[in-house]
Amino acid sequence: MDIDRALGFLAEHRWAVLATVKGDGRPQLSNVGYALDREQGLVRVSVTADRAKTRNLERDPRVTLHVSSADFWSWVAVEGTAELTPVAADPHDATADELVAYYRGISGEHEDWEEYRAAMVADRRLVVRFRPEHAYGQLGS
Repeated sequence: MDIDRALGFLAEHRWAVLATVKGDGRPQLSNVGYALDREQGLVRVSVTADRAKTRNLERDPRVTLHVSSADFWSWVAVEGTAELTPVAADPHDATADELVAYYRGISGEHEDWEEYRAAMVADRRLVVRFRPEHAYGQLGS
């Protein structure tokens, strides 16, 4: 499947299943929200430092994001190599800024950005980001 067509589908949705590789080689699947930055060609996912998917990606950066339509019959999977930002350590560091970009990509503006930024530090959040390198799926014509 053409990457541009896959990204067009991703742009219409916000929820997906993120697949990472466990230590024993089996997939680890997590329901996630994601933000697509078409300009940069990046998919961003907010995660916490202590989750299995984070530990898996630190060990093996291969990632697949599976996105389906509301009726479940159309779907796209995009694969890439993940990069992890540092954990947000200050409400105004680069990771907190990227978490703001992620939130805006999913939900628009927050009613209190200072509260959001402080929560990202308290939650030990970071961003998984990747450029889709390969796509496959089933889309209507």
